[in-house]
Amino acid sequence: MKPKARTRRSEALSKERIVEAAIEILDTDGEETLTFRNLTAHLSTGSGAIYWHVADKHELLAAATDHVIARVMAEVVKEADPQGAIRTLAMGVFDAIDAHPWVGTQLSRNPWQHAVLRILEGVGGRIQALGVPGQDQFNVATALMSFILGIAGQYAASARFASSNTTRTEHLGAVAAKWEQLDPAEYPFVHQVAKILPEHDDRDQFLAGINLILAGIKSAL
Repeated sequence: MKPKARTRRSEALSKERIVEAAIEILDTDGEETLTFRNLTAHLSTGSGAIYWHVADKHELLAAATDHVIARVMAEVVKEADPQGAIRTLAMGVFDAIDAHPWVGTQLSRNPWQHAVLRILEGVGGRIQALGVPGQDQFNVATALMSFILGIAGQYAASARFASSNTTRTEHLGAVAAKWEQLDPAEYPFVHQVAKILPEHDDRDQFLAGINLILAGIKSAL
């Protein structure tokens, strides 16, 4: 029995298990509930064992975000076609943020964290494979990164402003109603898109943007 107890304790106190537990808390109750007290209760351990692996909440959030993005990148490497890989990467990040809204907040909060470098390397490698000239690779890669991570900031902002008591359609419907109150002579386009805002599909809209960028890259080669 003693060896089994030691094995369970070792698994529970590994950094990977700590990160997985943090993700469970973040997904269930949100970032504000991720405290080391809640984490120790969740893992049935002491805070000292957690501090051995993770210095503070900021490091834990970064590790949790990197864990999620690493899973996205694992799917990207299976795609041989560079354009297909970029789509897989972009939609993987989109879906990860949709499933874990706190990831969007974290990605927009710290642009130099390791999770962002994973995305940059994934995008940059496929830009090279597409045959983009060396002097243009950085600009093209960062343009794509700006679009992909822009959705992270957008989702983070939406999460802050949307009420937990309203659905997405209700929230966007309220936004559209405010847009329709603007002067149509001054905001003709805003009035036009207000009609489709509540029911539009974020994922389809995001993929359309990625396809536009990829088409632009292809035409420039």
